[in-house]
Amino acid sequence: MRKMKHILCVTAVILFSSLHMMSQAMPPSHCPTQPSEVVATYTAREIPLNAAHPASEWRNANPVLICADWQGKNPDELRQTEVRVLWSRQTLYLRFECRYRELFLFSDSDPDGRRDHLWDRDVAEAFLQPDPSHEHSYKEFEVSPNGMWIDLDIFPGGPADLKSGLKKSVVLDEKAHRWTAELAIPMKALTQNFDPKTIWRANFYRVEGTQEPRAYMAWLPTNSPEPNFHVPSAFGRLRFAAPAGGK
Repeated sequence: MRKMKHILCVTAVILFSSLHMMSQAMPPSHCPTQPSEVVATYTAREIPLNAAHPASEWRNANPVLICADWQGKNPDELRQTEVRVLWSRQTLYLRFECRYRELFLFSDSDPDGRRDHLWDRDVAEAFLQPDPSHEHSYKEFEVSPNGMWIDLDIFPGGPADLKSGLKKSVVLDEKAHRWTAELAIPMKALTQNFDPKTIWRANFYRVEGTQEPRAYMAWLPTNSPEPNFHVPSAFGRLRFAAPAGGK
């Protein structure tokens, strides 16, 4: 009888351990419902970029999540990304906090870190459209887990290098399978006459892998038959929260 209890106990422990391992390895069955609007929180000062030790202002910015693919399917908790946005009169700030399964990186770039075709490896991406009346014109920003970047001006007949003057900070924690990037983009590179009362359009994405099927993940799904992030009609709203006091 004692031997039987021992066997049952050992079996239960093994079963529990197996279920626990499976729960860690398997993605969740769904993603939280995402709002179609992201709010940029106002900061009165120009904040220092430090992905490892973020400025206190980031705590005031509510994140949106990237956790499913470009069709809103195949949620994957182990590739989930939180995106936060801040703004000042001079700068738009983005912060990506990314979980990953594996790393696929370029080892070469321009001296300043710019890397053409960066999207062929792991990246976080932001597509920003300051003027929604020009549906097919927007700005594209990408950053990789090892700090490479690219910025592009997308328009009919384009794209072209944006040369935005963005600044960045990136930290990679391979033990925790996480990487974080902060970007500071000059407002003058995004729009000539910034008006915080204007509602922009935007979407955010993640790519992981080098061979198909790669992981193509989106904040708001583009619902294209094949992976395609360049679907402005699927962009969400980017609203600028008013400064305290409304000034």
